[in-house]
Amino acid sequence: MRPKIFSKMDFSHNSLFGYIEDLQELTIIERPVRRSLKTPEEIERLTVDEELSDIERALYLLSSGQDIQGTSVVANLPVLMRQNPAETLRRVLPKIREVLHVAGVEMQLTAAVSFLTVLQEESVSIHTYSHSFLHIILQNLEHRDAGVSNAWLETLLAVIEALPKETVRHEILNPLVSKAQLSQTLQSRLVSCKIMGKVANKFETHIIKREVLPLVKSLCQDVEYEVRTCMCQQLEHVARGIGTELTKTVVLPELVELARDEGSSVRLAAFETLVNLLDMFDADDRSQTVLPLVKSFCEKSFKADESILVSLSFHLGKLCNGLYGIFTPEQHLRFLEFYKKLSTLGLQQENGHNDNQLHLQTLEQEKKYISVRKNCAYNFPAMIVFVDPKNFHLELYSIFFCLCHDPEVSVRYTMAISFFEVAKLLNSDVYTIHKELVTLLQDESLEVLDALVGHLPEILELMTNGGENNGSESKLLSIPDLIPALTTAEQRAATSLKWRTHEKLLQKYACLPHIIPSDQIYYRFLHRMLTIILTNNVLPVQKAAARTLCVYLRYNRKQEQRHEVIQKLIEQLGQGKSYWNRLRFLDTCEFIMELFSKSFFCKYFFLPVLELTHDPVANVRMKLCCLLPKVKSTLKIPTDKHLLQQLELCIRKLLCQEKDKDVLSIVKRTVLELDRMEISVDAFQKRFYENDLLDQEKERQEHLLLEMEQLEKQKQKNEGRSTNINDKMFEKKRRDSKTSSVLAKSINLSISGSSSGTSAGKEEKKSKLVRSQSFSTQ
Repeated sequence: MRPKIFSKMDFSHNSLFGYIEDLQELTIIERPVRRSLKTPEEIERLTVDEELSDIERALYLLSSGQDIQGTSVVANLPVLMRQNPAETLRRVLPKIREVLHVAGVEMQLTAAVSFLTVLQEESVSIHTYSHSFLHIILQNLEHRDAGVSNAWLETLLAVIEALPKETVRHEILNPLVSKAQLSQTLQSRLVSCKIMGKVANKFETHIIKREVLPLVKSLCQDVEYEVRTCMCQQLEHVARGIGTELTKTVVLPELVELARDEGSSVRLAAFETLVNLLDMFDADDRSQTVLPLVKSFCEKSFKADESILVSLSFHLGKLCNGLYGIFTPEQHLRFLEFYKKLSTLGLQQENGHNDNQLHLQTLEQEKKYISVRKNCAYNFPAMIVFVDPKNFHLELYSIFFCLCHDPEVSVRYTMAISFFEVAKLLNSDVYTIHKELVTLLQDESLEVLDALVGHLPEILELMTNGGENNGSESKLLSIPDLIPALTTAEQRAATSLKWRTHEKLLQKYACLPHIIPSDQIYYRFLHRMLTIILTNNVLPVQKAAARTLCVYLRYNRKQEQRHEVIQKLIEQLGQGKSYWNRLRFLDTCEFIMELFSKSFFCKYFFLPVLELTHDPVANVRMKLCCLLPKVKSTLKIPTDKHLLQQLELCIRKLLCQEKDKDVLSIVKRTVLELDRMEISVDAFQKRFYENDLLDQEKERQEHLLLEMEQLEKQKQKNEGRSTNINDKMFEKKRRDSKTSSVLAKSINLSISGSSSGTSAGKEEKKSKLVRSQSFSTQ
């Protein structure tokens, strides 16, 4: 019996209406599409004679072409200037100047960018540039479109940097006197303000005092608050140009007056400029002029003018440290309390107040308060300096706790970024923020975790060794929750879609052998890395896990555990059913060669790698062939003579039996590269001296790990007896195992073993001859 396919369909009015809409969309999709976007007549108008030169084509398109074609010519101006500057300046640039009078916004913006590019590329001398381009820039500076005007202004400000003083004075500064008058447009006066800030650094003090400062004063007293704000923002540049004395007598009085302006944006600009110029004021100016203004700002920020709260919180760290020397103890405490109040702004409801005691906050207020707390998090390291790190726990820890637990992600993110700076400042008192490190590692936002992970190795190093601890083996006594936090962080990153954060985390976890005992690494992290290599689908993540696993293996102290991991790598990766796993095995072998000694690789991984020459998948054989030169570089003659013979045999088989043309091509290139290689010998050679020395250090550290394991076993057997001698030997071995493998390059030692080097040379020549004969038969 056939099912009733219509029984579950909804024939309500809304559903039918939805079906009709869907059908209408389908009819729209099925409408015939116009095959050509242009008619034959339009194509004819857009067609240009191919025999025209670049200059002629540019002139034709600027004269007769459409707007989009003219814009393309303007965009191509830097190329024309590089190819034929003389003709471009003589013929094309005048035409562009003519077209720009009636050009649209797009062509104007393109021209501003092209003119700036020509300047940056130095296609012509600055004298030629000022003669040809400067007048066009100045003509378009007051374009009616604000975006176009700003684009030309940015170009002009960049040009001013390169122009000679006299050109700036005659072409820009002199006309500025009339442009800055009240009779000019608002746009013209705003442009004048920004130019003033730029030219202030170009001239000597007496010229600025005579020609620039009168205009600056006039613009500071303009009737429009936008002009006063803009000029106030440029006063810092003016002050840097005129020096300390004139800043005190001219700029500071203007700033004081602007700080009491009726416009909030003007007051805000004055406050920010005062903070940025603190280093130019002496102690008297700071105490008698700046400090009263700052106190007034702080008082008004909560009572009458909340608009400056965000800016005040952003500059508070710089402000407190800039005025540190003139604060009385009472003022010091007052500013600290002000910072604390800002750090919890908007969180009163969570501190015991009920909703009836507070007015309903608008969304705009919420955003403002979040920005304030974020700025407080940004300034936290500066505030530690302000109170002295020794007083951190008493004065600032409660605020640190609140900021690390703030409900807003952006605040916690900022704390995570600054966490390393805080840890450095606390030094021996870094133990006081262990709990907050664990909290941020377990944060629900991956953005916070990503920010913290950037300096995680340095943070953990400070946590475990900060304050010059005695370096005892019980590294985790001070951070009991660290391992669960680290594993939770990795698992959360693994289950998210943000694979770059996961990759970064795995890369940083390579530092853990220096922080966490070997057994904990083995049971909690090493097997997890192997699981990621086998199951994760993102290649960068797999490679990061592979390298970190190799680092863990490198510092593992138990031979039994090392052998178990090596066996799993060979069986589950090198001999795995998935070709993808076998490719990852080759990646892992590259990391093994990087981190371990040559003898270690040859002992455990050389033959398993060569077995992949018989792999059924061409991509695996191809990757192996690319790896063979590195594999050969791990051999030492005569010790590894039998391995060299195995390598030669595998190469001959590949040359004779390989059927895939791409693999065969790579094999032939690899053979040529192998022929050019020279193999190391057991005795040191001058050519390989540095590499051999590094390899010897790696091998020495590997032997130390084995010896330390034996000493540990012996120590356990003799437990209860007096074993002072063994303790001293064990401690020496432990210290030696942590020494850096980076050796001085300037050490010169005599080279021995010339006879063995000669025999190695004979073996190498013989192997080259065998390969060359095999290669010639292909």
